Amino acid sequence: MASLFAARLSAVGVDVTMLGTWPAGLETLNRKGVTLITQDDQEHTYPVRATDDPADCTGARYALVLVKSWQTERVANQLAVCLAAHGVALTLQNGLGNREKLEELLGPQRVALGVTTIGANLAAPGRVRLAGEGVITIGTHPRLGPLTDLLRKAGFTIEDDPNPNAFLWGKLVINAAVNPLTALLDIPNGELLNRPSAREVAAALASEAASVAVAKGISLPYPDPVLATEAVAQRTALNISSMLQDVRRGSPTEIDAICGAIVQAGEQTGVPTPVNRTIWQLVNGLRAPE
Repeated sequence: MASLFAARLSAVGVDVTMLGTWPAGLETLNRKGVTLITQDDQEHTYPVRATDDPADCTGARYALVLVKSWQTERVANQLAVCLAAHGVALTLQNGLGNREKLEELLGPQRVALGVTTIGANLAAPGRVRLAGEGVITIGTHPRLGPLTDLLRKAGFTIEDDPNPNAFLWGKLVINAAVNPLTALLDIPNGELLNRPSAREVAAALASEAASVAVAKGISLPYPDPVLATEAVAQRTALNISSMLQDVRRGSPTEIDAICGAIVQAGEQTGVPTPVNRTIWQLVNGLRAPE
């Protein structure tokens, strides 16, 4: 996702610095730029600057936080170094708890919450393939105006909402149903609909998560969580979920911030979440203890 946003912003003349930790990715980005592969297989390359040192981007007015949820604490510490006092960091991450971790170090006035349904797959270091267009829903924030203007100029569809938590939970419900099952079964999203047992488990995951949202007083952005989940699986049928990509790379997953967070919220609200708990444990069981 970071490569996708960097490519589109660079394409309209924005000076982009990418702050990361992957040596091969940083080296390729600095040497070749970032290459965006469109859905019709067109390739375009754009210049960016990449670094692993937050001191290289001090005074940044805007930051897009697109890392995995388990990396948020590290990023918060880095942004404390490089984000300007009047700057703002917009998190577009999956799962719960990311905004809160950022606010602990940066303060709420320097953190904004957003949700996106755009899909992207990393093809190789410095090369990203657009997997599906979507919408970016952003919570109202007094410092975000110029950034949202830049994102619109870069071709993103932006929707402002005073309460993005509804969309955050709306995406969380769908992620909980799709991502872990595709990771466990090693299948693309659409295949969930072709396997009756998997489809049944996905429906149970979505229903449990939606029940927790209701108990928390959150109005989801769709009337039926199961139909919404299946519609997304159908629309992204050929997509390899981010969690499956993580599993294939042997990387940590975001399961703790997705199904794990739903289980914890269920405990707080008194809503049983046995299916989410089981899937949470199974995905964590895919990696050997470190």
